[in-house]
Amino acid sequence: MTDAPTQDLTTSPRSRGEVVGLSVLLAVASLLVGLVLGWALFGRSGFPLDGSAEAGFSRDMQTHHGQAVQMSLLIVERTEDPALQTLAEDILTSQQGQAGRMSGWLQVWGLSPTGSQPPMTWMGSDHHGATSASGESVPMPGMASEADLDKLTAARGAAADKIFLTLMIAHHKGGVEMADAVLSRSNRDEVVTLARSMKLAQTSEITVMQDLLAAIP
Repeated sequence: MTDAPTQDLTTSPRSRGEVVGLSVLLAVASLLVGLVLGWALFGRSGFPLDGSAEAGFSRDMQTHHGQAVQMSLLIVERTEDPALQTLAEDILTSQQGQAGRMSGWLQVWGLSPTGSQPPMTWMGSDHHGATSASGESVPMPGMASEADLDKLTAARGAAADKIFLTLMIAHHKGGVEMADAVLSRSNRDEVVTLARSMKLAQTSEITVMQDLLAAIP
């Protein structure tokens, strides 16, 4: 009686099924590892977490921009210089738009408009406190103090121009500092693109404002 033919395990359906099954398990395991790492870094959705630099920058820069808009509205009503009025209108328009974009990011990321941490916490040890142009303590780089804003509100004409330009130059320098800080901490396209745009625009406006300030008698 002849022996039954030996089954070739390397080509049998069972063997191929085992290989496919193992491949699927490895693929699933790799996916799970990627998801775990992604959650650890950016949350389950792949978006920044509440305490991330991206979230902190978005919240703090909205506040920073809000004060720039406030000062620009004040000087538009007080200046007699058409060039300064145009610049102030440009600042308030552009910074209102940028603040809206950052507010939109937080909504998409599923984060609250305000965080539980103090301002500038996202910069860590690189933030050593901040002072206004007049030397008073303020929560963020370059911001004006309440006393500074009161002086601007009370002034008119060339006096208001000087106060505004002095405050806004410092304000823009603080904004550039914050943009540099997030650029060194984030690789998210939307954050990097906007931060670079802010830095470029505000650096250019600083030069314009320095020239306007120097021209005031």
